[in-house]
This record gives sequence, structure tokens and C-alpha cells, in this order.
Amino acid sequence: MVQRIDVTGADGVRLAAWEFREPPAEPRHPPVLLLHGLMGRALHWAGTARWLGEDRRVVALDQRGHGQSEWPPVDADLRGALGREAFVADAEAVIERLGLAPVVLIGHSMGALTAWQLAARRPELVQAVVICDMRASALGEASQQEWEEWFRRWPLPFPTQDAARRWFGEDDPRVERPDPGRGAFFAEVMHRAPDGWRPLFSRHQMLTARATWVHDAHWEELAQVRCPTLVVRGLDGELGRAEAQEMVRVLPAGRYAEIPDAGHYLHYDQPAAWRAALEPFLDSVTAAAP
Repeated sequence: MVQRIDVTGADGVRLAAWEFREPPAEPRHPPVLLLHGLMGRALHWAGTARWLGEDRRVVALDQRGHGQSEWPPVDADLRGALGREAFVADAEAVIERLGLAPVVLIGHSMGALTAWQLAARRPELVQAVVICDMRASALGEASQQEWEEWFRRWPLPFPTQDAARRWFGEDDPRVERPDPGRGAFFAEVMHRAPDGWRPLFSRHQMLTARATWVHDAHWEELAQVRCPTLVVRGLDGELGRAEAQEMVRVLPAGRYAEIPDAGHYLHYDQPAAWRAALEPFLDSVTAAAP
């Protein structure tokens, strides 16, 4: 069963939320909201949602400008429409309108930043947080310029979806060795256009969204997250071990997990190890619930 739920987010943007299996009649665990990263989509969480949904309600959100959710209007102030406040307000709206509170937030990359910012601002809505391979440090202007150059190198349109999978998993200059998980991740954000396969998102909008957080550090908000929080990194991901462990130290109730043989897209690279890292943490959250 795959069910789409339309939710109105901040400033009236229509959001598509998804359930990938029928919620249990008598859930044994708190609900979960899954938040993908920049350029992602709710479908990326389908495998995770199916096993999580065995005994809890699980909702995955296509965030604004991604998947089947609306893009901000053409005449919108994009720095506002794609800023941190908008993404956090959207997640807040989904939790409140679908009756998910207190919820467990599981976020990958930018979605993890949204998760801990919401937990810091609205602690009564959030029971626990999982941070999947997201840094708290500022990345800086050089990082943003690297992304601009990377976007220019995309050989669009791709003739087939498989061609996109091969390029992102093998031929992309940013790939040091073949990465099937990365290839699969990007293949699923491509759609068939009249001239070939193109991304579901606007690269310009993605750069704008990234520019609203890439220059800032986010340690202060991280330290305000009082609920149990698991920081998960792939051994070859973007979040280094030293920074991840410092994040755990800063968090009042932080815990740490590391997944070998996994990069940034660790829930694609090593789904079994990803599940093994999450389940004990989620069980402990349930056990500690009043």
C-alpha cells in the first residue's frame, strides 16, 4: 500500500506526504516522520518506512521543491521560500495536521538539519531525533562554488534512467570509486522529459536552498535539542568521526552510531546495517516514553 496525503505547508505550498504501508491498528511505538535531504524525495525512504511501519505509523515527506510537492512560485523571494524557516515550518505543519506528535524525526543530510532545528524550537512536538550524515559546522562559500561547478557538469538530459544511474554511480568526477547506492539515489530523482531524463527539481532552487544554511554553523541549535538524539555517519560519508562525536558531546542526550562500508547515502549503501543501528535506539525511546 502506498498512500499520498496532501498537506498545506508554510505560505500555502502544497506538500505531498506518503505512507508506504497501512499503519498498524494498535501501534507499539511513537509515530515517525522521515525527512529526506537536498535533491531527495520521500521515495528514498520506502525501504526504511516499510520495516519501521510494522508497529508504528510512518510518514515520509516530499519537501518543498522536491518530489511531488510544489515548487515555490516563480515570483517568490526564493531565499525566503527555500530558507530554513520554511522547511522547518513545513515539517511542523505536517506533524500538527496529521496528528503525529510527539514524533520521532529521522532526517538525512539537510533533512536532519530540519529535524534538529524543529526539535530545538518546538520540543513538545518531538520525542526523539535521528541525524543521518549531516554536519553542524559551516561549509562555507568554497563548498557552494564547488556545487555550482558540479551542477554545470551534469550531462543533461540523460538518454535513459540507467544512464543517469551509471553517471552518478561511476562517471561523475566526484565519485572516487563505483558507488551503486549513490547511482540508485540519483536515478530515482530523474523523470522522463520530452528530450530525455531530467531531475525532478530545479538545480537553481537547490543551490538557493543550500545557500541559506551552508555558510552558517548550527551548533547552538543542536545543543538545544533535549530529546534523545542518535547521530549516524557512514564511514566514508560527509560527516567526519571527530565532528560526529563532538555533536554527540554537545547534545544533552546524544548517542553515536557508525556504519562501515557506507558513504553519504548510507541508508542506500547498507540498508541492513542502517536498520541495525536504528532499531536499538528506537526501542530505547519507546521504553523511556511515559
